Amino acid sequence: MSKPPFPSVLSRRTALQWLATGATSLAAPAFAAWPDKPIKLVVTFPAGGASDIVARVMAEHLTKSLGQPVVVDNRPGAGGSVGGTLVARSPADGYTLMLSNSTPISIGPFALEKQPYDPVEAFSHIASVGAAPLVVMANPASGLRVITDVEAQARRAGQLNFGSGGPASIGHIYGELMKKDIGINLIHVPYRGGAPMTTDLISGVVPIGIDVVTAYLPFFKSGQLIPLAVTSAKRTSLLPDVPSISELSSYRKLVLDNFFGISGPAKMPADVVARINTACNEILAQADIKKRMLDLGITVTPGSPAAFTSYVRSQVAALSPTVKGSGVNL
Repeated sequence: MSKPPFPSVLSRRTALQWLATGATSLAAPAFAAWPDKPIKLVVTFPAGGASDIVARVMAEHLTKSLGQPVVVDNRPGAGGSVGGTLVARSPADGYTLMLSNSTPISIGPFALEKQPYDPVEAFSHIASVGAAPLVVMANPASGLRVITDVEAQARRAGQLNFGSGGPASIGHIYGELMKKDIGINLIHVPYRGGAPMTTDLISGVVPIGIDVVTAYLPFFKSGQLIPLAVTSAKRTSLLPDVPSISELSSYRKLVLDNFFGISGPAKMPADVVARINTACNEILAQADIKKRMLDLGITVTPGSPAAFTSYVRSQVAALSPTVKGSGVNL
C-alpha cells in the first residue's frame, strides 16, 4: 500500500507552523502590496497650464514617496468631464487618480446636457493640494478702479461686458455669480483661452476680465491692466495691495477659490487613501514646494480626506445651480 501524501500524525510544532502560515495569509489585506505598479494621474486640461504644472510637481514627489512611477495623463475636453469620467469609471484600486479642481468637479458636469457623474459621490476625494483666487481686472481706460465701480457702471449703463477664458470656465461662472448676487446685468464674452482675452482686455475691446490670478501679474506690474479685487477670503501675497472680495460685507458671498486636489474613483480602500493623503501632506509641508505653488498663485491647503470631501461638497452646492442657470451647454 502506498504511503499517504501527509503524515497521519502531525507533531505539535508542525501543526502550529501550518496554522500560523495559514492565519497569516488569511489576515493579509488585499492591498497590502500597494503600489506594485505605476500609478496614472489624470489631468483634465492640456499640458502646460496651471493644473498640469501642479500635477507634475505632485507626481514627481509622489513617485519618491510611494516607490512607484506616478505618470501624468492629460485628458482634456467637455469642461474637464472627459478626464473626470475616465477616473470615475476606473477600478477603485489606487492606480488611477485625478488632479481634481473646480472645473471637472464643480462646473463641467453641470454644463453638459446629460450629467456624466456625481462629482461628490463618484470619487474618493483624497487630499487637498491648494487653492488659487481669481481676479476681477479692468482696462485702465475703462475708468474702473475698485470692484464697486463695476456695479456702479453696470447700473448706469444697464449692462457691462466681461471676458473669460471660455464658456463654463471658472471666470465665466464667477461672472454669473456676480450677476446673480449683486443684481447687475453682466454680459459674458467668451474667448478661446486666457491669452486672446488678455489681448482684447488690454486693447479695450472688453472693459473687464475674470480669471485665475497668476498669468496676469506681469500686466498688473506694467500697468496695462488694473486688478480690482481677488476672490479669496483673504488678500493674496502676490497682490498684497489688492483687496479681497470679502472686505466688502455685501460681496462676501462671492468668495471663491479654484481648488486643486487629488481624487480617485469612489470606494477606494481606506488604507490606500490614507497612504496617499499622508504622502501629499508631507510633500506640501516642504518649503520649496510651498514656494513653487505660490509662484503659481496657489496657497497649499493640506488636510484630511474628510475635510477635502466636505470642501468639495460645499463648492459643488454653491456653483452647480449657477452653472445650470447660466444656459451654457458644452
